[in-house]
Amino acid sequence: MIAEKAVLGSMLKENYLVSESNLSVEQFGDSTNRNIFRAMTELRKANKAVDIITLLTSNDPIDLGGANYLSDLSNYSQVEKFDSHVGAMLEVWRNREKKNILQLAAMEDWDIDRVTSELAALTDNRVSDHSDIETLLVDVYETPFIKSEIKSGAPSGLVKLDTMMNGFQDGELTVLAGRPSMGKSDVMLHIAKSSGWQGYLPIIFSLEMPDKSLRDRLIASTGRFSRIRMRDPYTMLTDTQKSKWSQAIGHLSNTKIQIFDRPGQTISEMRMKTRKMMNQHKGLKPIIIIDYLTLIRSVEKESNNHLRISEITKSLKGMAREFECPVIVLAQLSRAVEQRQDKRPLMSDLRESGSIEEDADVIVFLYRDSYYTKEEADNVLELIVAKNRNGPVGTVLTAYNKFTGEVLNLEADSKRTAV
Repeated sequence: MIAEKAVLGSMLKENYLVSESNLSVEQFGDSTNRNIFRAMTELRKANKAVDIITLLTSNDPIDLGGANYLSDLSNYSQVEKFDSHVGAMLEVWRNREKKNILQLAAMEDWDIDRVTSELAALTDNRVSDHSDIETLLVDVYETPFIKSEIKSGAPSGLVKLDTMMNGFQDGELTVLAGRPSMGKSDVMLHIAKSSGWQGYLPIIFSLEMPDKSLRDRLIASTGRFSRIRMRDPYTMLTDTQKSKWSQAIGHLSNTKIQIFDRPGQTISEMRMKTRKMMNQHKGLKPIIIIDYLTLIRSVEKESNNHLRISEITKSLKGMAREFECPVIVLAQLSRAVEQRQDKRPLMSDLRESGSIEEDADVIVFLYRDSYYTKEEADNVLELIVAKNRNGPVGTVLTAYNKFTGEVLNLEADSKRTAV
C-alpha cells in the first residue's frame, strides 16, 4: 500500500512517469489507487496535465479518495527511488496473483503445464524478453541481397577511434580510464560535443566538477580560448577572441548538453533524470557520460569495495541496455602505473579491475608521454583501446591542446595551439 502511494505520488510530481512505468491498472491492489492510476493514464493519453485539480474535476472525487487523499500522496513522492517502489509494488502484486492462480488451479484442477505457464507469466509483467529463432532469422533472411545503411553509433569526433569502434554503440558500457591530468575530462567533453552536434542528447553526470567549470571548459575548447585567459575574459581575451565569443557560445548551445552536477548520485537517480530528459527531448537518442566511477554512490552499504564497484558496473551496463544508448564512465587508474618504466596503462591498473573488465564492452586508456617527459612540444594523446567486445583493439593517436582542452585528429591541423 505504501509502495503504491509512493508510485502515485511520484507520478503526480513527474507526469512522464505515468507512461514510462509500463504499469497496468490491475497491478494496484487498492481499489482507490487503481482508480487514480486509471484516471492519470486517461489524462496522460489526452495530453492533459496530471495534477490534483485535473484529477478531481475530471472524475468523481469519491472514487479517488477525495482531495485530502490525493494531497497526501504528494508526501510519499520520492522520484529518485521510483524504480525501487515500483519493484516493491510489483512483488506484492506477484505474490497476490500467485495465491489467486494456485487457488483457481486447485478449484478447477489445472494440469501442471498450465500452472507453470501462468506462474511464469507473472515475471513477464513489464517487458517481454523472449524471441524465437525463426522470427529472428526472418528479419535477416534477405540481408545479403539488399543494400542497407550501416548504422554507426554516437561519434567521438575522432576519425580513427570511430572507425575502430564504429562509434559508441547502443546498449554498451564504455570505460574511459587514465591517471590524473591525462585529459579524461577534456576527452569526455569532446565526445559530448561531437555526439551533440550529430543529433544525440549528451547527458553528463558530473560527480566531481561543478557545472560552471564544465561550461567554461566547453567554451575554451570550442572557441580555442586558453583556460588561463578564461579566468578573466574581459581583461585577458583579445579583441579578436572576443569577436569569436558569441559564435562559440552559439555553436556550443546546439549540442543540447544536459549536466547534472550533484555529488554522490546513485544509479537510480541517474536513471530517473535520464528518463526525464528523454521525455523533454523526444526524438533525441541519449548518450550518458559519468565522471567518474568511484564517486557513484552505492545503494547498498557495502563495506567490500570490490563488491560495491561490481554492483555499480553491472547497474551501468543494465542502464545502457534499458535505455538502448551508450553509457560512458570515466575511471581512475591505480598508482601501480607510476612504478613501471613503460607507464602505459594495463587492464590490471584499473581499480577493482575484475568487475570493470567483466562488465565493460569497451575499455579505453588515456596516455600522454609528455606528462612524464615534460616535453612541451609533444602534444600527442594516445587512446589505447584495450578491450573492444565487438571490434579490434589498438592505439589511436590524437593531438591534445592542454591549454584549451581541445582534442583533435592528429593528421588534421594537429599543431594548433591557444593564443
